[in-house]
Amino acid sequence: MLPRRHRLTRPDDYRAVLRGGRQRRRRAGTDLLVVHAALPDGPAAPEPTRRPPRVGFVVSRAVGGSVVRHRVVRRLRALVSDRLGSLPEGTDVVVRAQPAAAGASSAALGQALDHALARVLGRSGSDR
Repeated sequence: MLPRRHRLTRPDDYRAVLRGGRQRRRRAGTDLLVVHAALPDGPAAPEPTRRPPRVGFVVSRAVGGSVVRHRVVRRLRALVSDRLGSLPEGTDVVVRAQPAAAGASSAALGQALDHALARVLGRSGSDR
């Protein structure tokens, strides 16, 4: 489970990542998921205003029924928690599952997540 300080919880936080805001926004997708990120602007903020990266998940009914959707969210949450250390401070991320994620293995979801995170963070390869 993600610690509370690493979770997006308010609808306004999701909107800021998905639709706009003052931060740089980037998006990358695969056939299994789409990763949206709001990256902090400019150099690192002064020490008191720094905050840990936060992550939220969107899994629509197109993925499947309630049991399937919750299973996908649990698997994605576990995968993201392993990768929190590679996210820059102040970054907000929303992971949106595609319908194909319901039948994908955890390894395939992990590879898709690594690929998408590397693209939105501007890395040439994944850290894993």
